[in-house]
Amino acid sequence: MRQLRSAPVFLLKAPSLEGLPDCAIVADLHADLGDEWERFLAESAISGRPVYHYKHVWEAETGKVQIDHLSENSFGALVPSFTYQKIKRSVDLIVAVTTLPVVIPLLVVCAIMIKRDSAGPVFFRQWRMGHRGQAFEMLKLRTMSHGHNGKNRELSITATDDKRITKVGAFLRRTRLDELPQIYNILRGEMSWIGPRPEAISLSEWYENEIPFYRYRHMVRPGISGWAQVNQGHVAEVGAVGEKLQYDFYYVKNLSYWLDMLIVLRTLKVVFSGFGAK
Repeated sequence: MRQLRSAPVFLLKAPSLEGLPDCAIVADLHADLGDEWERFLAESAISGRPVYHYKHVWEAETGKVQIDHLSENSFGALVPSFTYQKIKRSVDLIVAVTTLPVVIPLLVVCAIMIKRDSAGPVFFRQWRMGHRGQAFEMLKLRTMSHGHNGKNRELSITATDDKRITKVGAFLRRTRLDELPQIYNILRGEMSWIGPRPEAISLSEWYENEIPFYRYRHMVRPGISGWAQVNQGHVAEVGAVGEKLQYDFYYVKNLSYWLDMLIVLRTLKVVFSGFGAK
């Protein structure tokens, strides 16, 4: 017996539930199970016992989608609802406009802190890969020493305890205040409040060469915060990016207002805890 987050797991070695408590059945419904197991699953379903495909249970437990098992049919399910996109875009604009009276004074305070801390501009501009693979110029508050924000892949990766990060920059990153200027990108329709984080062009091209299906994460607008960020935090290595992509696909596949609200609540927790900041 093994333990999931929500329930114990019993491994069946024979098509029988004798001696086991009331439970649901999880199986690979796409595998060739044989006549005896097929009849067992059919009879269980007919009798009212829940029978689930293992992929659905795995996704619900982990909040991720297995990218190595994706098929053309899976991509069809990843196409976002037109109505959802329209409503979400309207909400993005309403929230952006109504928060401007609070955001603008915050930006002024942050700008003063940045100028007093180190020489250089207040804003950091970088081209990122966006919705449908269209590049756009994203704004952030500068958090690194001026002249050390490179365009190549190596300099685009922020390491743990990166020496380029200034004292004020570390605070801005930890509290996510460095993301505030991206309200401008939201107003322009280049970003959303919630969605997969946009990557630098050099990083995006690198990931595309290393990870199959990477470009499918561009099916929705990139966001200031996303499902991967509240679950995983900042990543840079290819192995960790593969896991981040699983979170991104889970978000795209399960787009809903409730999931967006959950991300908002978890983002607030991240802001106060500093989880994943670099």
